[in-house]
Amino acid sequence: MMPAAVVTAVSILVLAMTLPGTQAQNCVLTVPANPLTAKGLATPYTMTGCDQAADTPSFVEAAVYDPATNSISIYHPLVINQGTQPAAAPVVPKLPANAVVGIWFGTNGDTLTLTGAGVGAGKCVNGLQGSIFGQFAYCNAPAFFAAAKNVKAPALGTDRNGKTCPTTRDFTVVDMDQSDNVDTTYLVTANGQIAQNTAANRQKFAGAKVISNGSDNALLEYMDMFLQCSPFTGNNLEDPGAATPALALNEIQAAQKQGSPAAIVPDGHAMALVNGNPNTQKRNLYRVGVNQSPNAPGSTTQYCKNLANIAPTRFRDDYQQFFTNAASPDPATGNQLFNFLCARYQGAFGADGLNCEGLLGIKSPVTVSVDNNGVATGCSINPVQV
Repeated sequence: MMPAAVVTAVSILVLAMTLPGTQAQNCVLTVPANPLTAKGLATPYTMTGCDQAADTPSFVEAAVYDPATNSISIYHPLVINQGTQPAAAPVVPKLPANAVVGIWFGTNGDTLTLTGAGVGAGKCVNGLQGSIFGQFAYCNAPAFFAAAKNVKAPALGTDRNGKTCPTTRDFTVVDMDQSDNVDTTYLVTANGQIAQNTAANRQKFAGAKVISNGSDNALLEYMDMFLQCSPFTGNNLEDPGAATPALALNEIQAAQKQGSPAAIVPDGHAMALVNGNPNTQKRNLYRVGVNQSPNAPGSTTQYCKNLANIAPTRFRDDYQQFFTNAASPDPATGNQLFNFLCARYQGAFGADGLNCEGLLGIKSPVTVSVDNNGVATGCSINPVQV
């Protein structure tokens, strides 16, 4: 059974999609001074270019390593539109002595750019000079993962079919741009103000809308509920007594527990490209921000082979029976969870994703049928070995 806080965090899973012909939403986030301190964490980030209360919000997630207890806690800094005030003042976290803090960012807009004096103070990375990652950024992540290297993640356990529970590096979970975005959720009040998603704020702002970042991380935790798997969680520093998953925890657990082959950011990852071409320097800069080896091979062709060889069989033999009656995380993509996963896989496999069809010379082994609105309503699976 998932903790209540985890269920709340993933119960409304909004997945960002860019529609052809729509105006680009380029979000600019001002990083507070000294973002790795308690005061900095509790200072709202301000955003321009996008709307936090509409369909292009951005999200911040921090992980705090305590060397005295060898444990990790999680905190969710707030993002508000520039010129507005938060619905409730963010909780100031109590950081342990000698804490090491890492921060990660995601957006439902098209791109995310960090600005402000806090970028340097926080050792923030937005991509290469002149070529940002896109929807992702981080601050002090390599130092955090180095400090937390001896934290022991819990065992993955087994799902309802007796198969090992998936991670964010499982080829049945990843898509065309793995390891991006975060688990953070916020509350949007009736008047459009933003608050941290805490028990106190949910009571204070009854009826407030929960917004979330479309991510592999949130999707994994949603899948976990129906597989009867449990995510790696940490204490929520702004919501005492609550536990929460996080990108950092997912990546630590995946690094320790994911069986071979493990999915790591490939050369063809959309956020590792420069002018549409693979760039090893940018790929490696991305990898070290999500606890992945910069020296591991990055062949997109091999990545596609693993997608082809591994995912379809588990989709058919394991996921279909548990996800067919589960609500879709994005009803505009699939009418239930299983068809959503199939549509997501087909998109990643196709020419507009990793172009696995072109690299491998085969059609996607997972194909969907759609209604007049383009919503996947059926899924056909033809497992292959390439």
